[in-house]
Amino acid sequence: MSELAVDLPVVWFTLRVAALAVLLLAPFGLALALLLARRRFPGKALLETLVSLPLVLPPVATGLLLLKFLGRRGPGGRAARSLFGMDVVFTWKAVVVAMMVMSLPLLVRTARVAFEEVNPRLEAVARTLGASEARVLSTITLPLASRGIAAGLLLAFARSLGEFGATILVAGNIPGRTTTIATAIYNDVQTGLDGRAYGLLAVSAALAFGAIFLSEVWLKRRTNA
Repeated sequence: MSELAVDLPVVWFTLRVAALAVLLLAPFGLALALLLARRRFPGKALLETLVSLPLVLPPVATGLLLLKFLGRRGPGGRAARSLFGMDVVFTWKAVVVAMMVMSLPLLVRTARVAFEEVNPRLEAVARTLGASEARVLSTITLPLASRGIAAGLLLAFARSLGEFGATILVAGNIPGRTTTIATAIYNDVQTGLDGRAYGLLAVSAALAFGAIFLSEVWLKRRTNA
């Protein structure tokens, strides 16, 4: 086996796009988690099922759906070109979208549990004292659910770091443009660069372990609080 080596540009690119994916996903994911935790409405079971689909669908199937949606002839691709004059597929933007879609279920499921554990009576008392919904959310709901939210964000980040199936279809493996740690490992194995593959594997395992470990710490702190 060749000497271990690490492709640092690929590592930094993966970290950047994974962080951006979680940052962009957070507002929508947390709003969706809060909606599912606190509201009853027709079609709620259907929405819950759709949110969880990326967990059970083959990632390449999700990638194929994204490719059809974001391609030049797809509704998402046409909208991106007409509104922003840009293509999405086979660019770094497609990597971000794939990471967002694949990590959404983990964020929503974890944050939803955190919101459900917030005592509604505390929010009701604040409303009777004249607090607006925005103030109740910012001073009671979010602070009390913060540990679960942090754990969900870390899990989403860890999932983004390891995303491969959807990414390879919707973004490809273009060196210097869309290559992530996962796609680089696959390419290095295919081309016999075992040293680079094992080096990236070690980095990937360390990053995933760190993110999951921190999420577990946050969850334990929430449980013991």
